[in-house]
Amino acid sequence: MPSEFDIIRRYFTRPVKRALLGVGDDCALIAPQAGMVLAVSTDMLVEGRHFFAGADAADLGHKALAVNLSDLAAMGAEPRYATLALALPEADETWLAQFTQGFFMLADAFGVELVGGDTTRGPRNVSITVMGEVPAEQALRRDGAKAGDDLWLSGSTGDAALALAHLKGGARLADAALAHCLRRLHAPFPRVALGLALRGIATSAIDVSDGLVADVGHIGERSGVAIEVRFAELPRSRALEACANESLAQECLLSGGDDYELGFTVHPNSRAKVAAIAVELDLALTRIGSVGAGDPGQVSVRDAAGRIMPIAGKGFDHFGS
Repeated sequence: MPSEFDIIRRYFTRPVKRALLGVGDDCALIAPQAGMVLAVSTDMLVEGRHFFAGADAADLGHKALAVNLSDLAAMGAEPRYATLALALPEADETWLAQFTQGFFMLADAFGVELVGGDTTRGPRNVSITVMGEVPAEQALRRDGAKAGDDLWLSGSTGDAALALAHLKGGARLADAALAHCLRRLHAPFPRVALGLALRGIATSAIDVSDGLVADVGHIGERSGVAIEVRFAELPRSRALEACANESLAQECLLSGGDDYELGFTVHPNSRAKVAAIAVELDLALTRIGSVGAGDPGQVSVRDAAGRIMPIAGKGFDHFGS
């Protein structure tokens, strides 16, 4: 069985191009480019909490990095570096080869260098810290939304939650719908290009990963404003439109997690710029609501007739049941 250092050497040591010093020393050495600040984020995925036991290792390697890159996207930061802390019940080399394949395929796609980390024996746990660069004055934050701004969403929400409902027996999806929703759950694609394009345009932004209502509520809380979501305007995939259980579809749209889309606010004068970004990136960007002067963090969801809708779920809570 390989030792900890064998694992690091065989599976995680690669030449670095941008870092001053990468894997193999007590610390990595990195320096941001002139005029840039570092944006840093950490996410942990725990077996049994964030992914099922026996989950595909390549998918897990991809997703573990993708969820972190989504945080950089929400800040308008360009990905640069990552560190990886990995706990494994045993040194399974087949699993390691598949995990690193998924991890490094996504890392290479975004120019991310693995510069350090740790490995140990224990319950399966993946913790990644990513670092990106952004001009300080152009960083997208949660605290810049103003009353009168539009609320926008990239892509659509609900598909990953619908896949999870299927896996837990709470829904039954046809083959094509299931394949689509499982891709959204297991292999999300971080909206890094969108985050970069929104620099200087978005007044605030957030990674939508714990549920749409919960996450846009964080913008409202940090910005001291209220948020209104128009339910009829929410984009829906074909899989979600075909869901016969209306209450489940609503819960997935509004409160389901694992979407890794961007929610962002923009002054109405910039609508044409957002439309141009959508065309340039070939990405659906939908105006789903607005920002108002109300109780900070309050989120109202209105139906097509303008009535406030009750919301069953409040979003994913890492310490919830």
